[in-house]
Amino acid sequence: MTISLRTIKITLATVLAILLAEMLQLDYTVSAGIIAILSVLDTKISSLKTAGQRIVSTIVALTIAAVLFQLVGFTTFVFGLYLLIYVPIAYKLNVQAGIAPCSVLVSHLLLEQSTSFSWLMNEFLLMVIGASLAVLFNLYMPSKETQIQEMQHTVDEKIKGILLYFDQTLREGFSGNDDYQLIQELETTLDDAIRIAYTEFDNQLMKPQFYEIHYFEMRKVQASILKQMATNLRFCHLPTKQNKILAGLFYLTAQQLHESNPGTFLMQDIQELLNYFRTSPLPQSREEFENRAVLFQLLNEFTRFIETKQLFYEKYAPETK
Repeated sequence: MTISLRTIKITLATVLAILLAEMLQLDYTVSAGIIAILSVLDTKISSLKTAGQRIVSTIVALTIAAVLFQLVGFTTFVFGLYLLIYVPIAYKLNVQAGIAPCSVLVSHLLLEQSTSFSWLMNEFLLMVIGASLAVLFNLYMPSKETQIQEMQHTVDEKIKGILLYFDQTLREGFSGNDDYQLIQELETTLDDAIRIAYTEFDNQLMKPQFYEIHYFEMRKVQASILKQMATNLRFCHLPTKQNKILAGLFYLTAQQLHESNPGTFLMQDIQELLNYFRTSPLPQSREEFENRAVLFQLLNEFTRFIETKQLFYEKYAPETK
């Protein structure tokens, strides 16, 4: 949610909460506005959850305060005693979001030296009005679906760029740390994408979709595999025929990289390449042996890269857009 949208929501919710409280002839009407300010949160789900917690917390707080004030008296000491009892109970009930606003409401009872039904109802209604109006205004949340789709495309393009860099490295040799920079940029983009996908999920009250979250998490696993491959690629020094074949596989994968590609044919290509490696003449030198070992390691890691996508596709293909 942008700062401008949040500002508008807070302003409208606060003003209307105060006006509604005044229409109902409540006391301490500004408190309803303050509660509205505290209840305008980042997502619909968080606003609803917090509003519910605060209403439950209000009932608990007012009950404890009313009993203590009636039994012991209206003093600052009793207010402290109320906090000693109420705060741990609020945490125990997982309604700690209401500790601050509810304690403000209880302070009104202390100031008025009364726990009459009318005053208890006054404080309860202040909470209901403030929390409800915040939830009402938070029901409008601009969809991030377009942004998520753009980030999916960006992530796929970054992975494609990394695979093409691997292709170039195997053909021409290692030439710098560009691969690490590319992978770091990919990881940063994925972290942002996952955060935005979770926000969008929390704004869907009806039939929320996990697809985008799982998609980015799948790509994050692949990014981790690519990082390990980049490390091993540094030990592949000799220009061999096997290098070029594996480079071609990276290039082919980059060209076929897409959300809806299950990777079936790529796995077949990997198996064919593994068979080719196994039937190739044995290395004639230590350098060739080490180079071949690195290629095998790269191929095994690349197999995990493709399998990660296959598992995702098998589970979520029906949701693919």
